[in-house]
Amino acid sequence: MDDMSRLDCACPRRLRSAAALGLIAALAVGCTTADADTTGAVRAAGSTSPLPTVPPAQPPRQLTRAEVDNAVSRLDDVVRDAMHRTGVPGVAVGVVYDDKVLYAKGFGLRTAGTKDRVGPDTVFQLASVSKPIASTVVAAAVGEKTVGWDDPVVDHGSGFALKDPWVTRHVTIADLFSHRSGLPDHAGDLLEDLGYDRSYILDHLRYEPLAPFRAHYAYTNFGLTEAAVATARAAGTSWEKLSADKLYRPLGMDSTSSSFADYEKAENKATLHVRTGETWQAEHVRDPDAQSPAGGVSSTVRDMTKWLRLQLGNGTFEGRKVVDADALEQTHVPHMVSEPPHSPVGRTGFYGLGWNVSYDDQGRLKLGHSGGFALGAATNVALLPSEKLGIVVLTNGEPIGVPEAISTTFLDTAQTGGPTVDWLKFLGPLFQQTLQGEHSKVDYSKPPASPAPAKANSAYTGTYANKYYGAMTVSAQDGKLTMQLGPKKQRFVLRHYNGDTFSYSTSGEMAVGLSGVTFTVGSGGRADKVRVENLDTSGLGTFTRND
Repeated sequence: MDDMSRLDCACPRRLRSAAALGLIAALAVGCTTADADTTGAVRAAGSTSPLPTVPPAQPPRQLTRAEVDNAVSRLDDVVRDAMHRTGVPGVAVGVVYDDKVLYAKGFGLRTAGTKDRVGPDTVFQLASVSKPIASTVVAAAVGEKTVGWDDPVVDHGSGFALKDPWVTRHVTIADLFSHRSGLPDHAGDLLEDLGYDRSYILDHLRYEPLAPFRAHYAYTNFGLTEAAVATARAAGTSWEKLSADKLYRPLGMDSTSSSFADYEKAENKATLHVRTGETWQAEHVRDPDAQSPAGGVSSTVRDMTKWLRLQLGNGTFEGRKVVDADALEQTHVPHMVSEPPHSPVGRTGFYGLGWNVSYDDQGRLKLGHSGGFALGAATNVALLPSEKLGIVVLTNGEPIGVPEAISTTFLDTAQTGGPTVDWLKFLGPLFQQTLQGEHSKVDYSKPPASPAPAKANSAYTGTYANKYYGAMTVSAQDGKLTMQLGPKKQRFVLRHYNGDTFSYSTSGEMAVGLSGVTFTVGSGGRADKVRVENLDTSGLGTFTRND
């Protein structure tokens, strides 16, 4: 989940924000107090202080060890305050400075209602923070000449195709890692929710409509996954093994894995939590193996500080070159504008290769990424490479801004002596705004005062086909219509809304509450087609009767 896309800025769907929310946090640390209301509201999307138009007259002042130590000394209180104000069950934080681990601690509980404490060796699901880890693995392969960032994916892909044959021939590993292939936002994620495996999803990306190639940013877990899997294929192995061989084992990241099974069998692991009112509960299990490179890594803060040291050490760890410096540096530079400025003084957001890339008011490079599972995880990593300073924050609660607030408060304190803004109050409404914008524009919980009656169930029942989503079966059980979708034959109850339109409760990572299902009834009195609103984000959600 990965990691959150430009408050993926007007994203219509849950967690279309993994890169965006990370970008907001990345831009936020460069803001002045005047850029943010102390009430926590955003003045205007993107209207933070501007990037310098010319190089600073003098190089940025380097942080001192004393300034970093001051920020570290306040971290316990920052974390506890965020937990107290939000109730998030568990948090783990790691800080690296000048190739040393200054801080690695856990707080709270691995599972709410138990006595199982979070520590620096507790395993968390990273969601989209997996993306910069994946680009590190690919950088290792690039350094060994197994692949090149500018290699067309078809050179290493088994049957890979997109809708446009020209784009298929030319789209590169870097294009997919920087989300500029033209694929729609979060292409393939709904197939994952329906239970399809990686192979099916990657094969069916060819049906997705494409925006202009290399001219349109859209955050895509499965586009990035295709590039990573192609790299592993070029190396003659699986992605899971390539990650372990090129990164986890060389760094001694013994509790880190790109396989969900390893997370599942870990005894010291944090479970996912969602919030209902003021209560946090462990209700869901999220298996992200289908999009492993984009959202399937699990790790601990102790392991993650080793990776931070590698990043800040330009590919070197404890005196050994693990990743080629030039190949790794390519991941840190802007490859695509992810968020253009919204005003003349707006700050521009960029995406590198698996990283959000931004610059502060002094022109310093800042790298970051957030991860989030709506089913119960939120993570963040932030680096100031010129200062050799980095922080990683892992939590076991759904995304509400906690890890971003902790990391931004820490970096703000290191640079200014104390937080210039209440970052939890500032960032929280951005997350809430995003979630509120993800539901259907129709309130299906309130049918019209005088709804048109539905036809007999027999008008709707039968089987329908869709080249992207596969088969749909509509049947009547105990007088209720049900819709069956996906390889696992998930069943959804259809509740009448108005005329030939029904509603159903969406489920899974991309759930958006109630969504609509509208039948088109032909002259014979039976439905010829059915459109599922939630599945129609890119125009692929219409099923045609085939019985």
